[in-house]
Amino acid sequence: MTNSLVIYNTLTRTKEKFEPLNPPFVGMYVCGPTVYSDVHLGNCRTFVSFDLINRYLLHLGYKVRYVRNITDAGHLEGDRDEGDDKFSKKARLEQLEPMEIVQRYTIGFHDVMRLFNTLPPSIEPTATGHIAEQIEMVKQIIDNGFAYEREGTVYFDVEKYSQGNNYTILTNRNLEELLANTRDLGGQDEKKGRLDFALWIKAKPEHIMRWPSPWGWGFPGWHIECSAMSSKYLGDVFDIHGGGMDLAATHHTNEIAQSQACNHTSPAKYWMHTNMLTVNGARMSKSAGNGFLPHELFTGSHPLLQKGYSPMTVRFFMLQAHYRSTLDFSNEALEASDKGFKRLMNAIDLLDKLKPSATSNVQVGDLKQACYDAMNDDFNSPVVIAQLFEAARIINGVYDGKAQATQEDIEALKSLMDDFVYDVLGLKVEKAETDDIGKIMEFIIQLRSEAKANKDYLTSDKIRNGLQDLGIQLKDSKEGTTWTKA
Repeated sequence: MTNSLVIYNTLTRTKEKFEPLNPPFVGMYVCGPTVYSDVHLGNCRTFVSFDLINRYLLHLGYKVRYVRNITDAGHLEGDRDEGDDKFSKKARLEQLEPMEIVQRYTIGFHDVMRLFNTLPPSIEPTATGHIAEQIEMVKQIIDNGFAYEREGTVYFDVEKYSQGNNYTILTNRNLEELLANTRDLGGQDEKKGRLDFALWIKAKPEHIMRWPSPWGWGFPGWHIECSAMSSKYLGDVFDIHGGGMDLAATHHTNEIAQSQACNHTSPAKYWMHTNMLTVNGARMSKSAGNGFLPHELFTGSHPLLQKGYSPMTVRFFMLQAHYRSTLDFSNEALEASDKGFKRLMNAIDLLDKLKPSATSNVQVGDLKQACYDAMNDDFNSPVVIAQLFEAARIINGVYDGKAQATQEDIEALKSLMDDFVYDVLGLKVEKAETDDIGKIMEFIIQLRSEAKANKDYLTSDKIRNGLQDLGIQLKDSKEGTTWTKA
């Protein structure tokens, strides 16, 4: 197990050496989806990024308990507890039970995650399954003097908390500016302070999802669920807490405050955040009409797309940007990733066809260490991919007879690809497409062989040239004819 891994900690705004609290065990909590609609691509990028982190920690030999929650209750339209509950609203519109909405979109979320080849979390708790834990945490925060009840709703007292704690420690924002910029919202007359947020919300008569509590019938606020579930499964202090950067200013800030107020400690040692998505340089959003759902990327049905792309191409595209960097979607970028992914997988296909030489004129030994060095530098997947393309260049050179590699070199290349393409990056062969193309190519190569046997060289050359125009190259040898995508 390497001791040289460093990660960027949002809490300290520096890169820090990764030192688990209880090695080799690692506790990681990632804020999961709110399952009232289809999972959007921004969520997918976050979960693919943390899948990369999870995979690499496992690869290094750590025992990871990866907890990713499902928000299925109590999430209002805004960060500060205003608007309608999204589950109740959608259930009323579609005349369904709220848990039917939850079930439908949870299944859809899992289907998308499988397409992206993400490993399932160790534990996937739901907010509705942990109401008791949330109520107990709210009671403890009240007992510790950091929350108060008003007409059946319990609020966190930010001003009282800020007297002895840094409320904005995660974002380093100015508390006075936050107070000045806070809008007047419904329920402000009940609050002591403008930044106070709801831990428990009194249910209106028409509210469908509700539970009994010491303060009457109601439902949990958004932020309390993650604090309650992370402490239940990972303890009061654990290693990594992650999510999208949009969660840092409010959700994660309030999580830290709640946990500190309840347990007298900040919940996580390292805070990690993925960056936003843009489309042709503009921020991705539903209102701008440039937001993609995963199935729209796969089918090409979105008006901004020229074609569809496979799930592994999209995963590869996401991994070509560092998780803390902005990721910009465009047809040109996706097309380049499609070609790059196929080039990498084609090189892997050639590994078993390489003929070893007694001597070598290629440099293979340093590539794997370069991949480890890149991943140890805050999970720098773009640099890893650059090293893998260098390996692909060597493989193609040896296959074409332009370079020589020993059996030891070939085994090292296989080990590199197995470890980093499949195990760490989580890419895989998309078998259905590969199998179909393979069967078609076998048929075409057989037709060409028959033409050559009949001395019909015009047809034989026409097949070869036609395939070359389509990006498929044929190579004849004593063992027969093989093909690769250009």
